[in-house]
Amino acid sequence: MPITDLVTPLRRQTLSGDVYQQLRELVMAGRMMPGEQVSLRSVAAALNVSVMPVREAMQRLVAEQALEVTPNRAVRVPRMSATQFLEITTIRVDLEGLATDHAAARMDAARLQVIVRWHEEFAAEMRKRRPDGTRLIDLNKELHFAIYRAAAMPTLLHMIESLWLRIGPILNYDLRSGSRRIDEAVAVAHHARLVEALASGDGAAARAALKGDIDSAAEFIVTAGVLVTGGRHEEKAAEVADGNNGETPSVPRNDNPPARAESRATKAGRNSSPTKV
Repeated sequence: MPITDLVTPLRRQTLSGDVYQQLRELVMAGRMMPGEQVSLRSVAAALNVSVMPVREAMQRLVAEQALEVTPNRAVRVPRMSATQFLEITTIRVDLEGLATDHAAARMDAARLQVIVRWHEEFAAEMRKRRPDGTRLIDLNKELHFAIYRAAAMPTLLHMIESLWLRIGPILNYDLRSGSRRIDEAVAVAHHARLVEALASGDGAAARAALKGDIDSAAEFIVTAGVLVTGGRHEEKAAEVADGNNGETPSVPRNDNPPARAESRATKAGRNSSPTKV
């Protein structure tokens, strides 16, 4: 889906921050895919802002490794190696499990009501003959972060958000691709056990249910063949670093009109030269 259909025009004065928040949310929620190019001018046009705040927002996202600058100065969503993915998944199990455990201990009727609502909406969408992958991705994220916010640990929440920012583009591949996990409603079963454990205040059971959810999705993604081999990814990362003297790359300032950014998974996976922005 083109980025012009995913963002909302902005008119507030804090433009750089607003652009950053919108792009950050798209990446973290898995609405942008690995290898997808991000055109500076296309984003600016979609948001009805000048190029400058978009450039500043992209620089922040590059620094956070949510975006990357390729050797030929194009900006894109990074591809991820299996080694990176498994490492981040292991960290997620620990950090998100900790947040879930604390959420169970602090759970009250108001927090639980919000969590149950997201779970029910997710389950209802999953039961449809043709579930909307984009909606499933959004509902899944809202459910998880409603739980993590219930832990009332802001620093931990920020760490979890940082991980989702790195892993978001690949995290919901199964929900986006219409895999067997949708047909079998695997995530719904994990979520149901998770919500039940939270309702009873059982932190250990909630943590176990969350681990099952994360591990199940991770296993599918690894076996689906959508991750880059470690050597190839590290080679590309080294090229980017060498091309920028080992420093965090800045968003290119080429003001020539870019070609339209690719947005389909099949296009994102090609080895064609990235479009400059």
